[in-house]
Amino acid sequence: MISASFARTLNYLLGAAFIATGLALTAIAQVQTQTEIQNGMPAQQVEVRRGQVVYVSGNEVIIKGDDGKVRDFPNVPESARVTVNGQQLSVHDLEPGMTIERTTITTTMPKEITTIKTVTGTVWEVNPPLSVILTLENGKNQQFKIPNGTKFTVDGQPTDAFSLRPGMKVSATAVTEDSEDVVTQQVSTAGEFPAFDPDVALLIVVTSFTPRTETADTASETAVVAPADAPAPSDPTPAPSQLPKTGSSLPLIGLAGGLFCILAFGLRARRALSSR
Repeated sequence: MISASFARTLNYLLGAAFIATGLALTAIAQVQTQTEIQNGMPAQQVEVRRGQVVYVSGNEVIIKGDDGKVRDFPNVPESARVTVNGQQLSVHDLEPGMTIERTTITTTMPKEITTIKTVTGTVWEVNPPLSVILTLENGKNQQFKIPNGTKFTVDGQPTDAFSLRPGMKVSATAVTEDSEDVVTQQVSTAGEFPAFDPDVALLIVVTSFTPRTETADTASETAVVAPADAPAPSDPTPAPSQLPKTGSSLPLIGLAGGLFCILAFGLRARRALSSR
């Protein structure tokens, strides 16, 4: 449970916060602020860079510029677009050999900002030329810093901080002037495909290989046609008309003589048997 003392403390803190907020809002309401902005003459700077795509892989693009330097863009966003022949191409549509031209138009717009703050009150305390405490129309006191160029009006007459006295009803107007440059950039990227080279195209056509189905006619032509630098086949050696002599007739004569000897011995043996 929350104790009664803690609840009272919480209520006091909340009440103080509401009171402080109300005082701040009232003080802000007592000070009137007016801001005027005047634009100057804009200045433009146009920068054109050209390069050729030499490598593309995923979101990485390597480009060689006109100055000869090679630049690596490792993470080109998916939203990046290149205008080629009226078409919007992403990084995945780039090809090696494409020419990329990037045009950057930088516009610098100078601005003069004038802020006018006006407050009316009664001088409670003054510390010239640094600050002054005024009693506002709501009866609350508020301290203000006195910036350079602050103009005070007392009874319709202009005066400065050193002439202020407690009890004077014054109207203070502080005018501050600042200048700033607003820089905007407009980037457009265009590209073009590599130029058509008929010599290169002819070279590609000549060196290309087209598979061919081999038929019986082409196979026979391939078998018959011999390379031009191959030696011609020599004529075959003609077969001999008769066998060469490899021996003499002496063995045949010896064999006939042996047969006659056997025949003679046979006749002699038969004659002997018949004479008995």
